[in-house]
Amino acid sequence: MGLGGISIWQLLIILVIVLLLFGTKKLRGMGGDLGSAIKSFRKSMKDGDDKPVDQVDPEQLENDADEAVDADVAPAQKDKA
Repeated sequence: MGLGGISIWQLLIILVIVLLLFGTKKLRGMGGDLGSAIKSFRKSMKDGDDKPVDQVDPEQLENDADEAVDADVAPAQKDKA
């Protein structure tokens, strides 16, 4: 018995079908893209801002809030039932 009731032979057949549909070059490219995305995500998680919330500069928050863009909002349409 393999994964979740799927035997090894069924997994091999699925692998062969995927290889026939996409080809090895395309699968290798997708694997490389996925690997680099995971690597980038892990690096950004390590390099993230480690400042606790209580140490954030309040003046910087006010300056960031002033840069907000105002936009027109359409009035909500009432349901006509």
